[in-house]
Parts: sequence; structure tokens; C-alpha cells
Amino acid sequence: MSLIKTTEEIEKLRQGGAILSHTLRKVREMCVPGVTSEQLDALARKQLAEAGATPSFLGYQISKHDPKYPGALCVSVNDEVVHGLPVPARLIKEGDVVGLDIGAWYEGLCTDMATTVIAGKPRHAREEALVMDTREALVRAISVVRDGALVGDIGAAVEDYLTPKRYGIVRDLVGHGVGHAVHEDPSIPNFRDPRTAGFVLRTGMVIAIEPMVALGSWHVYQKRDGWTIATEDRSPVAHFELTIAVTETGYELLTPWPDEPLDS
Repeated sequence: MSLIKTTEEIEKLRQGGAILSHTLRKVREMCVPGVTSEQLDALARKQLAEAGATPSFLGYQISKHDPKYPGALCVSVNDEVVHGLPVPARLIKEGDVVGLDIGAWYEGLCTDMATTVIAGKPRHAREEALVMDTREALVRAISVVRDGALVGDIGAAVEDYLTPKRYGIVRDLVGHGVGHAVHEDPSIPNFRDPRTAGFVLRTGMVIAIEPMVALGSWHVYQKRDGWTIATEDRSPVAHFELTIAVTETGYELLTPWPDEPLDS
């Protein structure tokens, strides 16, 4: 499994990423007070199927001893960082901070992305700022990517932007390579981590960068459902993720931002 993707593979990832971004855009639009997480998941499945893509999360197992993930979409609400289950009875409420994480296979290759939306009106100005600042952290993270850059440059960009704002940068969950598998090397922390900092990025690598940021402490735990990761202090979390290809002079966005206006 090569970390360097061919020109043909990048083109397939570009096509798959466009499908994934379109799907997440539709899910974002539907994420309003009164909708259930199951309805959001159903829409994601429908959109992917109609475009000829397959959910990469559905049935996914971290190890053979872990439960299979039951949905196409992770719906993580308020203090949940990632892997929230799209269960039928779960109603999205006014002001909920909702993380929407999704991945898909297309033509044998995988892309991954996430966004956070506040359903209806924000409950607190700090939660609204949390979402905006986490998104900006991702903007700054991808801006340092280029051939020859280090994984540590990414973590430094996120940490330098968020730490002065006194957020908790989740440390137990990180970004990763993607393409031939849902998770590939390298691991991409959102903070300075000497264990991975020296990994050199090369043209043709495809990576998913995903800051996960809490309004309080960064410490997390896994809920009894075997999947959902939440903050120990129950502080709200925002999560943004994009799949990008490393180029000689920068990067190519393979999963366009789902919250930006479409080109006319």
C-alpha cells in the first residue's frame, strides 16, 4: 500500500471527494432542530448511493474485537468528539453543536471529511466562536502543506492558533493518511508531538487533517456504546476535516469545503 498516489488515483480521489463534499453539504442543510440523527444518516446513504459511492464507515471495525459501526455518518452532539451513533430516537435540538463526519469509497479509493454545524440559533457566543476557530485552525493547518513540509508543521500551525484562545486540543485522536484505506500512515496530530513531527510530506501523498477542539479540557473517554468518544468534563467540541493531496508547491483540496458557496 503506497503512501504516494498515482496521477490516475488522484483523479479518482478528486471525483470521489466531490461526491463526498456534495453529500455532506446536503446533510449540513438538513441538520436543523427537530431532525433525528437517523434521518441525517439516511440522507447520507441516499446521496452516496445515487452518485455511485459506498460509505466507508458503515460496518467499519477498528479491530476484529470491536463492534462494527452501524451507520454511514457519524453524528456527534455537543460534548461528543467523534463517532456519535446515528440512532433513531436521537433528536437534534435548538443550539446543539453537531459534528458530522463521513467517508466514502469511490472507484476503489477512499476520502474522508467532517464539518460542525450549530442547529438553529447558538446557545452561547463561546460555542459559536469555538466552531469558527476550529474551522480556521484547519485553514491554517492546510496552508503549511507542501512537498518537503513536516507533519510537525501541521500540528504547530493548529496549536499556535488555538492555544492562546485557551481551547482544549484533543490529543487522543489525530488526522491520518487516506486513500487505499480508511486510515493510513502518517498520523497527523493537531499539536506538537515529537513522535511524528519529523515525518516528511511528499508530492502525491493524500492526507486527512482534522482538528478536534474542546471548549474545556482535551481529556476524553469512550461511551458504553463502544464507539462514541466524548469529553470528560462534558464541554462542547467542534471538528472539521478535509482530504488533501500534497503537491510540489502546496496542496490540492480533494474534498471541497461543504460550507462555502458553490461556484456559479
